[in-house]
Amino acid sequence: MTAHTHTHTLTTDTPTTPTMQPARDAQDAPGAPDVVGAADLVGVRHKLSALWIAMLFVFAYVDLFSLYRPDFRAQLETGEIAGFAIGEGFMLATTTYVLIPSLMVFLSLVLPREVARPTTIVLAVGYSATIVVGAVGEWGYYVLGSLVEVALLVTMAVLAWRWRTT
Repeated sequence: MTAHTHTHTLTTDTPTTPTMQPARDAQDAPGAPDVVGAADLVGVRHKLSALWIAMLFVFAYVDLFSLYRPDFRAQLETGEIAGFAIGEGFMLATTTYVLIPSLMVFLSLVLPREVARPTTIVLAVGYSATIVVGAVGEWGYYVLGSLVEVALLVTMAVLAWRWRTT
């Protein structure tokens, strides 16, 4: 027999061994229907978590690539980015902005569906709006990265919207 199945159960050769942790939602079980199809073995929670991770990678790299731009470095030297003074308030707001999707990587896996679903939808829509606004007038690499981020966030929102328990 297998030692680990996709429904998070531990089985052994003994048929009386109890389940360690059942799937939390019907869609997390293998073969459960979801937006991709019945043969899909990846649950909604794992898809959402992976989408948050992918979005954060693109997010980080786009921002890191900005450090190679002379105009951006010049703004840093003046202590102001896009009209915002780089101070404690700016750094706290920026950290909070990044912490929320970072925490959603984990929270997508553990929050009850009734909380994870609307939270994902609201955050995906909200972050999409801020990313679109932030990309206006930016260089091509930034716009491309922003389009990918928004596509990932829209995918999250649609997936969460269609997430059902049966």
